[in-house]
Amino acid sequence: MTEWQKRLTLLAMCIAQGMILLDVTIVNVALPSIQRELHESSGDLEWVISAYALSLAALIPLSGSLGDRFGRKRFFAMGMVVFTLGTVTCALSTSALELIGARAFQGVGGAVMSALALSILSETYSGKARAGAIGIWATVAGLGFGLGPVVGGLLLGVFGWSSIFWVNVPFAVIGIALTITVVPESRNPGSRPLDVPGILMSAAGLLALTFGLVESTSSSWASTPVWPSLAASVVLLASFVVWERRAPFPMIPSEVVTLRRFTTSCSVYLVSYAALTTVYFYLTLLYQDVDGWSALRTGLSWLFMNVPFLVIAQFAGRLSRRVSARAIAAGGCLVTAAGIFTFSTLRISSPFVIAATGYVLFGAGTGMWIPGVANVAMRDVPPGLFGTASGLFNASRQIGTSVGLAVLGAIGAAAATSAWRSRVSHLPDPAQQAAIEQVRNVAGARIGLVTRALGAGQRAAAEQAFTHGFEVAIRIAGLYLVVAALVAVFGLGDDHRREPGTAAVKPVSGTAPSPRSVRVARGVAGRAISFDEAMAAIADSISAKRLGRPEEFGAACPFLCSAQAGYISGQNLKLDGGTYEGVS
Repeated sequence: MTEWQKRLTLLAMCIAQGMILLDVTIVNVALPSIQRELHESSGDLEWVISAYALSLAALIPLSGSLGDRFGRKRFFAMGMVVFTLGTVTCALSTSALELIGARAFQGVGGAVMSALALSILSETYSGKARAGAIGIWATVAGLGFGLGPVVGGLLLGVFGWSSIFWVNVPFAVIGIALTITVVPESRNPGSRPLDVPGILMSAAGLLALTFGLVESTSSSWASTPVWPSLAASVVLLASFVVWERRAPFPMIPSEVVTLRRFTTSCSVYLVSYAALTTVYFYLTLLYQDVDGWSALRTGLSWLFMNVPFLVIAQFAGRLSRRVSARAIAAGGCLVTAAGIFTFSTLRISSPFVIAATGYVLFGAGTGMWIPGVANVAMRDVPPGLFGTASGLFNASRQIGTSVGLAVLGAIGAAAATSAWRSRVSHLPDPAQQAAIEQVRNVAGARIGLVTRALGAGQRAAAEQAFTHGFEVAIRIAGLYLVVAALVAVFGLGDDHRREPGTAAVKPVSGTAPSPRSVRVARGVAGRAISFDEAMAAIADSISAKRLGRPEEFGAACPFLCSAQAGYISGQNLKLDGGTYEGVS
């Protein structure tokens, strides 16, 4: 491939991922408009977001496996076409049910694109160039996630809510054209058979779990829609775990499960995006439905988050060469948590400087960990499992988005309901009963409906009850980021200087040489490293059998200038009588 073809391939992947995550958050700022025009309940609003994310989460692993088996470019192009058709259907929807169904269909196309984008990049680029390309892709993805409210606000200031879907169409057309003309075809001929039972059990389990949690916002936990769904999800997900341990070709291969940095990266993404989606959802309701902001003002306020995100993300690649992945991920999560905890102090009368402070911290933190975690996730994945691993990594984000919002939405609704019941408990029986009937509107921030039903005298109580639920949900979201930071600290290693795909080394014969210092080239900041560390990097470049790309030798080994190697032959490296071999 020429350098231009590689760049255009990267552009196509960025367009796809940017649209996928833009559509996760752009809907948030339009929720009040959709709620008014389509007469949606709070649960319906959650489903507009969750139906899309759930389709992504359930189908990404399947899409990755199909792409590995039958051709990644082919399935990626098909996914982009389906996504475009789903987008148009969303824009033309005239009821809540139609919109939710269209969002689910849109998520089918998004799942295919999301599963294969990272694997296509991993096949197109190698060595240091791969790390840079993945960093750009992850930055664009995070930017799409953060720009959603801004773009949505600008569009809604001029057009109706359907414009938030029409805006995707021209980008999708460009993406389809680039995919067909420049993206290289790749596949893994030796890919594993599809794990159909595992795919069905995981998808059904996630759907039942999300359905039960979303319904719990408007029904009691003991009601018929809620507890059977939650019980079914427990059975299905437990059966999935048991099946994966016994299946001849599990959906989640054991080779991937044992990669500590990969599984840690997935965990960080899952927990963090659960928090991020909740913050977007609740801030939008607070600003527009409770505080009376316009969609344009709400969207523009997010610039205080997007600018720091862009600035920090621009330096993510340089930072990863100087600071360990563990420090970047954990530090970024903690800064984001500080921003979320700042949001939890917001009230109707709070000055905007508090929100702006939260935005800046939120944006700076996500600018660190979003590209940082994506960069380290695929480092140790064998090339034959790029598609499967990429699918699982992206699925973790979507599971966090759908299930995380359902969990924290249920907690926030329960807190708001409890606060509302407490505030109206002193009313006479007829008035109290009328107030309790408004509990769903209070939990869903539809304060105007509450005021029209009960009178202006209950507006303050309704606002305080919703704000209490908002505060509880946002604080727990902040704790999620603290948990993500701890996961990163204990799960990610410090060897950030090794390139993606670095192989480990093990003695095959002889005695391991005593560690000695070798001087490193300026590309590694002149650091003195041990001989064993140098051998670990060299093993990556000479492991031609594993990588199939011996041309990476020069790019992956800047330390050879002064490493006292006896000779390098084939895949083995002999030093001081000890033989070392690159291993998977």
